[in-house]
Amino acid sequence: RKADLPDGPYIILANHISYLDIFLMYSILPKNEFLFLGKGELLKYPIIGTYFKRLNIPVHRGDRLKAARSLAHATEEVNKGWSIVIFPEGRIPKVNPKMIPFKSGAFLLAKNLNLPIVPITFTNNHTLFSDPTFIFGPARPGLSKVYMHDYISAEKVASMGQNELRRYCHKLLNGPLLEEYPELRPK
Repeated sequence: RKADLPDGPYIILANHISYLDIFLMYSILPKNEFLFLGKGELLKYPIIGTYFKRLNIPVHRGDRLKAARSLAHATEEVNKGWSIVIFPEGRIPKVNPKMIPFKSGAFLLAKNLNLPIVPITFTNNHTLFSDPTFIFGPARPGLSKVYMHDYISAEKVASMGQNELRRYCHKLLNGPLLEEYPELRPK
């Protein structure tokens, strides 16, 4: 399912179930005018680190000052017209495709900058490209199932508290996963 995109910069929020999620963003978002806000640990990987440093915004999660600088950098890029992709889980869950709690950075950024949110759910990427060794991980043929939700307007973002917005987005992104995988539903 594909929905309309808002005008101007926005926050792109997606669940993270495979490294494939990152590459698919370039095919599902038409203009590719976005940067990823992601974990700074990616800078340690030779090829990926170079790419990530030049085209994205690393977040050093263990250091509050560096994390705040990352959010300031994201603000600068939004002011230049870039949208920001954030996987609010902060990592790929150990038990896929079950979503884990969201970190707060995406919602803080959306509220502080008064930006709309474009929610995206990936439902089966973990079956097409599963991790353990990243480059040498098992890949399988198939079609990726992507659910692009209606965007959340800047007005709606502004009207909600940060934690309320985080819970709302978690429930929204989790919906297609619960439909696809009924065994994930709470009992």
